[in-house]
Amino acid sequence: MANAKTQRRIERVISSHPSQDGDGVKINRLHDFEGGLDPFLMLDELGSDQPDDYIGGFPPHPHRGMQTLTYVIHGGLTHEDHLGHASTIHAGDAQWMHTGRGIIHSEMPLTDNQGLHAFQLWINLAAKDKLSPATYRDVRSTEMPRLAGHNAGLIALGGTWRTTDGAQVEGPLDALAGHGGVAHVTLAQDSRLDLEQLSPTLLVYVFTGTATIGDQSVPSGQLARMSEGEYLPLTANEDTQLLLLAGTPHREPIAHYGPFVMNHREELEQALDDYRNGTLTG
Repeated sequence: MANAKTQRRIERVISSHPSQDGDGVKINRLHDFEGGLDPFLMLDELGSDQPDDYIGGFPPHPHRGMQTLTYVIHGGLTHEDHLGHASTIHAGDAQWMHTGRGIIHSEMPLTDNQGLHAFQLWINLAAKDKLSPATYRDVRSTEMPRLAGHNAGLIALGGTWRTTDGAQVEGPLDALAGHGGVAHVTLAQDSRLDLEQLSPTLLVYVFTGTATIGDQSVPSGQLARMSEGEYLPLTANEDTQLLLLAGTPHREPIAHYGPFVMNHREELEQALDDYRNGTLTG
């Protein structure tokens, strides 16, 4: 029974803040490059019905040492990279990029009748993987399994997710760094979803409505870092949507500069030198 399990409680709440990236794209950003969200680094929410807020997109730029996961709620994004990958994702789809030693890519936004609403998550790579070959994959909405609760639902992008009554799904993105898992949860008014989740790191980002976790409320635009435990009770008194991020910390030093995430400053300097002299990608 759920009440026999250790309930996960809110340890820390972080509020997103307005920012800009790429060619003036307006975003709401959460980040912690000090290890407080390990293995996760940053979560950007792109959301607007005004094309001028995002239409410039993200022209070609480099990355090294981390993974990105982009998930679209409305609109779409077109990805191109130096490896020859070219793909467009739409509402409900995701794209995953393992930057490894280095990748140069661009992401250009598309709109639908509700504008653009998407997320990009940065996941740190372990030191042993930071100079591994770069790879890319996209996943369509139809490939993502679902779980159902009481007027609630979960879409699994990656990782293993299970309810306390034993239902379980595994998301198609099975190579997320830090044994990562990502899910999109929808809670209708007066709904409930009881999850069993044992990953040491568990983050809840609410982006519509207000979620209640135990006896604490988390409004839209806030991320809650949960204590370790086994059981996560989610309820809502209004229509609510959130992302769940689960993983295992690397517990390694983090050195960050712009699009590069390494372990030490000299590795950042090497990445910058490699980019300038054209050897970043191999």
